[in-house]
Amino acid sequence: MMNSETFRKLRITILLLLLLGISLNTWLSIVRVTDWEEPLWVVIYPINADDRIDTRQYISALSEEHFEDMELFMQREAKRYGIQIDQPLEVKLAPLVRSHPPIIPENPSLLMNVLWSLKMRFWSWQNDNWEGPEPDIRIYMRLFSPANRNVLEHSLGLQKGMIGLVNGFASVDYQGRNNMVAIHELMHTLGATDKYDMETSLPLWPEGYAAPHQEPLLPQKTAEVMGGRMMVSGGIALMPNSLKQVLVGPQTAHEINWRTR
Repeated sequence: MMNSETFRKLRITILLLLLLGISLNTWLSIVRVTDWEEPLWVVIYPINADDRIDTRQYISALSEEHFEDMELFMQREAKRYGIQIDQPLEVKLAPLVRSHPPIIPENPSLLMNVLWSLKMRFWSWQNDNWEGPEPDIRIYMRLFSPANRNVLEHSLGLQKGMIGLVNGFASVDYQGRNNMVAIHELMHTLGATDKYDMETSLPLWPEGYAAPHQEPLLPQKTAEVMGGRMMVSGGIALMPNSLKQVLVGPQTAHEINWRTR
């Protein structure tokens, strides 16, 4: 009969093998989606974040056309870096998701981050209502009424699981900005890193600037996608209203395998 010590070692071995399998599968997924040989399938999952009627009405009027600028942005920027694929991104729209994702912990420890990530991936698996081909990346877009003046929570993207969680406003006036945030988080799932100061949210020079060597340096008229904002004067940066004001900088391009250095 197996004693307790042997059983404990067996459990640890099984757990390590399971974690190894998950890690290998994640690595293979990342390699596949960043070889840029086939279009990435991205599915947007709208969520009525504040349960308001006007939010519900806006979501019911959404179509895939509302996200076309995400496709055009990736097409334009990939071409600028010599990527040969005609359409790097195909964006689809899933039905309304009626469940809410796990609450992001405030000031989380590393362990809390890991646990939340696991919960988010499990929640995504449970609430994936898309009936088309398996998406490469899932973007859950939590939409709030513009009349809701609460400060939006921080959006995020998970490379493990290829999941983005975007907070935005349910209005056509904000859709361009929602899509910009969605692209930022999508880039995270592909391995891109933030290029702004975490305390001030100001873009870091030079990697977070779209034109780091222009003279004079300010104002910047375009934002680097992972810098997130356009620095217009000392200590003041503005968020772009659409992806027309955004580009992919060299470091981000390297991180997502658009350039070798």
